[in-house]
Amino acid sequence: MTKEDKVLVIQDIKDMLQDAKVVYVANLEGMNAAATSDFRRQAFKQNITMKVVKNTLLQKAMEQMEGVDYSEMFQSFKGNSALMISETANAPAKLIQGFRKKAEIPALKSAYLQETFYVGDENLETLVNIKSREEMIGEIITLLQSPLRNVLSALQNKPETNDAQAEETAPAAEEAKTEEAPAAEAAPEANAETNDAPSAE
Repeated sequence: MTKEDKVLVIQDIKDMLQDAKVVYVANLEGMNAAATSDFRRQAFKQNITMKVVKNTLLQKAMEQMEGVDYSEMFQSFKGNSALMISETANAPAKLIQGFRKKAEIPALKSAYLQETFYVGDENLETLVNIKSREEMIGEIITLLQSPLRNVLSALQNKPETNDAQAEETAPAAEEAKTEEAPAAEAAPEANAETNDAPSAE
């Protein structure tokens, strides 16, 4: 590779890293052509940008980036390296984990996301379980909607409850009126009998 070629590759890596919030470096060494091709295809489907790079060029590109000090990751740059850029925090980790069901590779070398560095393959499970921004927003929306749903449910059920109570009260009132009516009719009869009785002289 000529010096000019190296400069172009470094610039390409820098373009990938520009504004990147989720950066993974994986080891694909030992994967055959078919597996590597499948890995690339799955990465593309999940909107993960991937590029196999030389460690020296990757390190030089990262050293030239402003705003983020990637030096903690450099110790992991050995052997074959694949740079993976994603907008979803745990997407690359899940992709690596999915392929690990069949073999020991690919492996995680290091990652940078949410302003934190993760160095070593032992961090893969932790990264898989990190909630993405979309997942966190979804959970927040669900939490916010839950009380609102309860209020709406209560408001919707309240008129039905009032109607039911009104329906229960109405028959009771009718029965009370019916019971009072015979008593009122019996009262004049009692008065009539009293008036007809002979007075004692």
